[in-house]
Amino acid sequence: MSFCTYNLPLRVWFLFGFSEKDLESESASWVFLGSVSLQFLILVWLLEFHIAGFLALGAWLASLRENKLDGKVATVIGGASGIGEATARHFINHGACAVVIADIQDEKQNVAASICSDRCTYIHYDVTDKEQAKSLVESTVSMYGHLDVMFSNAGIFSSGTQTVLDFNFSVFNKLFAVNTRRMAACVKHAARAMKEGGVRGSIYSTASVSATHSLGFGTNYVMSKHAVLGLVRSASCMLAEDGIRVNRVLSGTVGTPFLCRSLGVEMEEMEKVVESRSKLKGVPTEKNVAETVAFLSSDKLEFLIGVDLAVDSLYVFPL
Repeated sequence: MSFCTYNLPLRVWFLFGFSEKDLESESASWVFLGSVSLQFLILVWLLEFHIAGFLALGAWLASLRENKLDGKVATVIGGASGIGEATARHFINHGACAVVIADIQDEKQNVAASICSDRCTYIHYDVTDKEQAKSLVESTVSMYGHLDVMFSNAGIFSSGTQTVLDFNFSVFNKLFAVNTRRMAACVKHAARAMKEGGVRGSIYSTASVSATHSLGFGTNYVMSKHAVLGLVRSASCMLAEDGIRVNRVLSGTVGTPFLCRSLGVEMEEMEKVVESRSKLKGVPTEKNVAETVAFLSSDKLEFLIGVDLAVDSLYVFPL
């Protein structure tokens, strides 16, 4: 009989130097049983080792999939497309119990159902009407009981060159109504709801890196972004004692359909220009900005407040 045909206990027997005849003696049988017991203990130890390893691996994988926004209620203004839509999806994917998409693009309201029909809601919202900010927050609290995250993502670009010498104040007023006053209204009413509900919430705005630079055009646009910078710094200081964090995400030139239409360029053309002026190769996407906002909204960053976080590939502005 070949050695490889023996079962595992018998292999241990022969490894200890015993023969088949030795199996017939009583003393040898006790030794054999002892060797089998030892083998069994070794197998149990190995099994426990592997189980512990699998449990550790499972815990590690679970940490990678950790829901940053578990149980939170978020409102995304301008969430029907572009960066706002990507952010709403990320909020749901990271465990938010409810996301309210507030937008004026009613033709795209089905995006809420496409993200998550039972946890995502669409509400018509006009950013030029500051009173709608109050009703939006009240509707969110009425539906879901509280508000944890307010992400204001709506904004417009300057029409024309708008240099200092040909400044048009009617255009200026319209742009400030959308880019600046709507953010002030969002901060005001969201913060009130959070404070009244005892919520240590987060308020964010998508801004532009032009808030920290000057351009050769679009004076009113640059002014509006600088104004929001002052708002965020003031609000973060005033609301800190209530545990409410106010921050800004400074996005670079992100290739959204809205941006391409506004600039009158094709996506590929715009991406080539952006990449040629960026130190980090590649072009920031809607997903990159959305991931940043979801990351900032996590309770693990509870002490990050009053900051401007740039997602711009280190874009170098032309002189």
